Amino acid sequence: MMFSLEEQARRYATTAHAEMGQRRKYTGEPYIVHPAAVVELVRSVAHDETMLAAAWLHDTVEDTPTTLQDIESHFGEPVARLVAMLTDSAQPDARNRAARKLAHFRHTANASPEAQTIKLADIIDNTHSIVRFDPHFARVYLVEKRVQIGLLKQGDARLWQQASTVIAGGIDQLAQPPYSVPESWFVKQAAKYGG
Repeated sequence: MMFSLEEQARRYATTAHAEMGQRRKYTGEPYIVHPAAVVELVRSVAHDETMLAAAWLHDTVEDTPTTLQDIESHFGEPVARLVAMLTDSAQPDARNRAARKLAHFRHTANASPEAQTIKLADIIDNTHSIVRFDPHFARVYLVEKRVQIGLLKQGDARLWQQASTVIAGGIDQLAQPPYSVPESWFVKQAAKYGG
């Protein structure tokens, strides 16, 4: 039986993450629920099968022993190119988290519109979880994502707007009790990223 490119990617990603015993940080669910959510967000806007395959595979190179060469040999160069654009490259010279993140933001800012669309879907799904389960870390994360999506204007406009709304909503939520994070904190944090 011949499976579609997307189905092959789904199966590959499911196995790769499961073999690592990887689970969602806050819920303990099998990790594949995250790529599945990203795929559905991408499916909700203009897409093709290459984008859907890359959405399933977007975390495999970062989180499993899978290499970009593995992705290319199994799924072809177009899928591997998208996954490479979505993969956080090692930054051995980065002095701190802000420097590492800025390097990654520049990497995704140079990505194709298709890769930026997948990245926006990734940000939307992760933001929901982080704001809900880890409000302390969410403070830093939301500032970072606000900076990053400012560089992802080539991605799908509807997903960009959704990401922007989710991030702004998270910041608004953290400004309210019981968190009561002042706006000045977010401004000071954004300055670390040149924002």
